[in-house]
Amino acid sequence: MKKTDRKAAARRWRLAGVWAGGLLLVASAFADDLSADEVLRLRQRGEVVPLTQLLQQLESRHPGAQVLDVELERDDGRLIYEIEVLTTQRIVRELEFDARDGRLLNDEVER
Repeated sequence: MKKTDRKAAARRWRLAGVWAGGLLLVASAFADDLSADEVLRLRQRGEVVPLTQLLQQLESRHPGAQVLDVELERDDGRLIYEIEVLTTQRIVRELEFDARDGRLLNDEVER
């Protein structure tokens, strides 16, 4: 399989897995989402904070919430983690974090 075909195939698949160190990777077919390979490279180079750091912040904001989905995407040149959770009150929320410094950018009810 050609390299371009592998890249295209990787973008079509929605992958979820646990990376050593607790990094949940999710890549999907959306143009702005990063592939699993890109996420891994960014983590290895220290260009994005580990997901475990963000999950600690999430736990203090929404204790007991269950993670439903995690995406790392590029938005206007900025790397953003989007984390969708189900709170203990059965409300789905989406939190956005700056992937480079872990700063919370947004926390809202998912509609």
